[in-house]
Amino acid sequence: MTTPTAQRSGQSTLGDRAVNRLGHGAMQLAGPNVMGPPADRGAAVTVLRLAVELGVDHIDTSDYYGPHATDEVIREALHPYPEDLTIVTKVGAERTPAGEWPEALSPEQLRTAVEDNLRNLGVEVLDVVNLRMPGSSEPVERSLAEPFEALAALQADGLVRHLGVSNVTTQQLSEARSIAPVVCVQNHYDLVHRHDDPMVDALAREGIPYVPFFPLDGFTPLQSAALETVARRLEDSPMQVALAWLLARSPNLLLIPGTSSVAHLEENLTAAMLVLGPRELEDLDDIGGTPAP
Repeated sequence: MTTPTAQRSGQSTLGDRAVNRLGHGAMQLAGPNVMGPPADRGAAVTVLRLAVELGVDHIDTSDYYGPHATDEVIREALHPYPEDLTIVTKVGAERTPAGEWPEALSPEQLRTAVEDNLRNLGVEVLDVVNLRMPGSSEPVERSLAEPFEALAALQADGLVRHLGVSNVTTQQLSEARSIAPVVCVQNHYDLVHRHDDPMVDALAREGIPYVPFFPLDGFTPLQSAALETVARRLEDSPMQVALAWLLARSPNLLLIPGTSSVAHLEENLTAAMLVLGPRELEDLDDIGGTPAP
């Protein structure tokens, strides 16, 4: 049996490092509803260590997961970190005891968030920090100048190497880039949610990674059935096929599927070996209703 590995996904440049295109999202390593510590801390540690062993060199996290839970588990599992490991975190929100996600975009709140990430990850400088803008299903069109300028000041202070943005519109991305270099964009994008097709292609031309987050349960029953039909034909899972489509969509897409399960981790990484033929690509493009450029 071939061992799944992130290395078969190819590479893209994130900041000043080449990383494998299949990374790992740490959100599911927190407790239920992303609150509190993981139910099985040992299993969470095992998943992270195995991910790195299998070639994952890009981990996505945030100190507001838990809060603090995923950063602390990452530190326990992987510190001192491999030299080629890039850890990307997000700031711009907080967690309430009730599990809400209020925005936290003032300069003071952003400095606290960066310092919390530094402390809980156990590092002196953060590799990449994404400014996560408000909006649940879609980004909210508003200026991000003040918070992004605050992050740029923290970068100038030497606390952050590179900056990215998350949940942003094209206009907000342009505004951010007028303030400081942006090394990645993390937005909602999948087989069905294709509004960012122009942004994906524009960033690809400049060699800037686009990192999609994509809940499969956001598909309609009809769309899910169409994906399952392709997956059955290939004898793979719908998640593997969805990941393989993203890898085929554009070379600048970096993926961060998350799981707290070793079996699901290996299943996700197997997507790097899945080759979609013309028929599968056409069927999958039709799910979204708009063929990929």
